[in-house]
Amino acid sequence: MKKYFSFFRLRFVMGLQYRAAAFAGLVTQFVWGTMQIFTFKAFYDTDPAAFPMTFEATATYIWLQQAFLALFAAWINEQEIFDSVTGGGIAYELCRPVGIYNMWFARSAADRISRAVLRCFPILIVAAFLPEPYGLMAPAGIGNFMLFAVTMALGLAVTVAFCMLVYVSCFFTVSPQGARMVFVCSVELLAGQIIPLPFFPRGVQKVLELLPFAAMENVPLRIYSGNITGKEAAAAVALQVFWLVITVLAGRFLCGRGEKKTVIQGG
Repeated sequence: MKKYFSFFRLRFVMGLQYRAAAFAGLVTQFVWGTMQIFTFKAFYDTDPAAFPMTFEATATYIWLQQAFLALFAAWINEQEIFDSVTGGGIAYELCRPVGIYNMWFARSAADRISRAVLRCFPILIVAAFLPEPYGLMAPAGIGNFMLFAVTMALGLAVTVAFCMLVYVSCFFTVSPQGARMVFVCSVELLAGQIIPLPFFPRGVQKVLELLPFAAMENVPLRIYSGNITGKEAAAAVALQVFWLVITVLAGRFLCGRGEKKTVIQGG
């Protein structure tokens, strides 16, 4: 376990070095979050009672989404991993006394967390001081916040596990671009990154909430904003655990198959 923690620590420290890129992303996320909130406000002004979430909860959802974008964004992948498979560098990793799946998982998680650490605090602080109803609401209580923290960790793990499936697909395809495009488009729509899942028609929402994509950012953000409570929250956490186990087992199985079938050309 220490060796994988070392990979995690090295990648995390490396990610903290890109402060200029983090600042640029921070400005972009502030602007994008503000645009989204004002867009929703225009719709809410027509008939607030017609929406499944209060405007305050929706604004909180958006600010949390922007603050922790790096944790759940489907388009954040490590190009080095793709290149190692398509370029033959995987040969060096196969020689190491480590499990490739575990090493990639640790690296991917550290990369996302380091990006989020550089950006989340300024966004959360500014959003908390914005006037109502545009700012970030406080959690309903300590229990609500603790559940939010737990579901955030599970959501991150599910996201990384799905990214691992994309990485592993490189063993079986000529190019990873197709799998990446399908994954990014699917997550952005079905995980609530474009429109929160409660805004979908009720029948569609029930189906989407059972899919693995809903186990990513959808659950923690809606728990914090108070849209998911009680038994519904417990069921959502159980689905997160279920999809985490399924995706990790599938990723490890496919990675093992891919390692055995890998052919390094030219050496």
